[in-house]
Amino acid sequence: MTGAGEHYGAGMSADGSIRDRVGDIPVPEFTSTPATTAPPLSQARVAIVTTAGLRASGDVQLWQPTDGSFTVLPGDARDVQLSHFSPNFDRTGFAADLNVVYPLDRLAEMAASGEIGSVAPRHLSFMGAQFDATFSTMLLDSGPAAAKLLRDDGVDVVLLTPV
Repeated sequence: MTGAGEHYGAGMSADGSIRDRVGDIPVPEFTSTPATTAPPLSQARVAIVTTAGLRASGDVQLWQPTDGSFTVLPGDARDVQLSHFSPNFDRTGFAADLNVVYPLDRLAEMAASGEIGSVAPRHLSFMGAQFDATFSTMLLDSGPAAAKLLRDDGVDVVLLTPV
């Protein structure tokens, strides 16, 4: 038995159970692969896209399974909370240092030293641990909306912090 009262079988962890349920999800196939060439990093505007399920502190809306939406975080927002619903997500690193999942301080340092051109005015947070029912929403709705927002902000490079 787990702490939540769910039984995963002899010797099976919660992580193993999740892997068993999502391991056979088909991967979408695309007819073409759009590509672009980014400027040198020293000239690039960089945004963070995380799947840590972050929200601005005080935002009490919790992520729900199959929620394919995203949250827009201001470029200077360091007062964020973790709203990740997965019991398999280890929150230790986040609790010790926000930069583990949302490396704003590192990007600011890189911009100050000239390693990157600038930090984007907004960053995005999705909920990781999605089920296959969510992929079409992300592919057809929230994904293109997120891409448009990043394009509108002049973002050249995205730093993806998958959780």
